Amino acid sequence: MIVDCAHYRDGRRQHEGAMPLEQAAARCKLGGFVWLGVFEPGPEELSRVREVFGLHELAVEDARTFHLRPKAEQYEDGTELIILRTARYDDEREEVDTGEISIFLAEHFVITVRQGVASELHEARSRLESRPELLKTGSASTLWAIFDQVVDSYAPVVEELERDIEQIEATVFSGAVAPTQRIYSLRREVTDFYRAVHPLLAVLGRRLQPGKSPPALLPYIRDVHDHLLLVNEEVAAQRDLLTTVLEANIAVISVEQNKINLRQSATMERLTILASVFLPLSFVVGFFGQNFDWLVSHIGSFTAFLVLTLAGLLLPCLMLYVWLRRRRSHPPPPTSEVTGTVPRETTAPRE
Repeated sequence: MIVDCAHYRDGRRQHEGAMPLEQAAARCKLGGFVWLGVFEPGPEELSRVREVFGLHELAVEDARTFHLRPKAEQYEDGTELIILRTARYDDEREEVDTGEISIFLAEHFVITVRQGVASELHEARSRLESRPELLKTGSASTLWAIFDQVVDSYAPVVEELERDIEQIEATVFSGAVAPTQRIYSLRREVTDFYRAVHPLLAVLGRRLQPGKSPPALLPYIRDVHDHLLLVNEEVAAQRDLLTTVLEANIAVISVEQNKINLRQSATMERLTILASVFLPLSFVVGFFGQNFDWLVSHIGSFTAFLVLTLAGLLLPCLMLYVWLRRRRSHPPPPTSEVTGTVPRETTAPRE
């Protein structure tokens, strides 16, 4: 839908409220330029805008598609297509919402096609209308207003992402385990944000080339470019920091897993000792619980029961002791650490 459409000449808006497309196209011939703002248009509406203003079909097709990276395209009819990525931090979901602005820039008109909720341009239009000296420079002044608002909107996103990273970092380096899924999600958001910020440097740098912008706009565009450089450095540092935090969190998870294994080993050791204590009793109960005729007829007194019990317990212990002594006195031959084979005996060469 058409949000606003205004005709600017001599640094001022020539009317109040929006106007039809045909009237806007006619006003392009009266001098100055027309700024048409469209929000999430359908295919039929974009086709109508293309027919009225004579836009290139490939440019309109790019405006319909959601791009991952900003870009700038120059067409033979003199129209330039510039695509920007916008960003806004949602406090409730703790996520970054992104949008897109496609700008059709010509000498006598500017058409902005916005996609997503994070692409509001009302403030940019108001700021530009309050600067008549910049409006006089022509349609290129709208680029400064849009660039300035988009880059300024990046700063709160950087601050909120920094706050989220500090919370996770404090959790990880305190020795506690942070949710790995949250770290991956935050790193994906920072990476997507970096893809929106970093390519915009080339788009803005192109406007600083000789002949690409009016001389009166160059200081303002250069100021926006400096702000964007700072945002780009901060986002790149956040992405590297999240990689370090992720590795540290994996290390903390490994330490916690080792602690769990140690506790399990200690528990198994206590259970083994307890089982060893009850092993003789199990042997006695199992042995004398057999209903063999020999046991029933030969164990008629407590003395016989005690002798057989002690013999049944001492004989296995004695056999185990003898086996361990023989094994200790005759150790196995050493094996190679690399191949695991027994090395051959070597003899000194005869002279």
